[in-house]
Amino acid sequence: MDLIQIGKFIAQLRKERGLSQEQVGEIIGVTNKTVSRWETGTYLPPAEMLISMSKLFDVSINELLSGKRLKQEEYKAVAEENLCQTVKASSFTLKEKISFYKRKWLKDHIASMCCCGIGIITVFAAGIIAKQPLLMAASMLLLIAGHAWRNNAMMAYVERNAFDDTEKYS
Repeated sequence: MDLIQIGKFIAQLRKERGLSQEQVGEIIGVTNKTVSRWETGTYLPPAEMLISMSKLFDVSINELLSGKRLKQEEYKAVAEENLCQTVKASSFTLKEKISFYKRKWLKDHIASMCCCGIGIITVFAAGIIAKQPLLMAASMLLLIAGHAWRNNAMMAYVERNAFDDTEKYS
């Protein structure tokens, strides 16, 4: 796929409709800067935006990805090529999936981890104030247990999402 050609085609379609970049952005739910980046070939619009633009400009997604209007006889060959290139471009490595799902889990559970951390600090501080080495030791055990919980829960989530997805397509 030629991003520059796709961008020029998007700009051409927009101009044919008599729309500004800002108007297109408002219609499909992005900023005019995003539309500009697509039109300059900086990056490819995501799938949901291709669907919206396809409806807005009354062209097929295949034509958008080709960067031109297609004749009936070339449509099938171009569709196959576009599909192959899209799959190659959008495929994530297993390492990328693992990293993504780790970050997602951490983001989703930051509040509970902060609460656990505050609880552990409170137990440790209480041990210092009360001069109870047992409470300080208990806080260390809580810290180790909290870390083990976080790591095990996160990795179970990663395995469910990153590895199970790969098996569906194998």
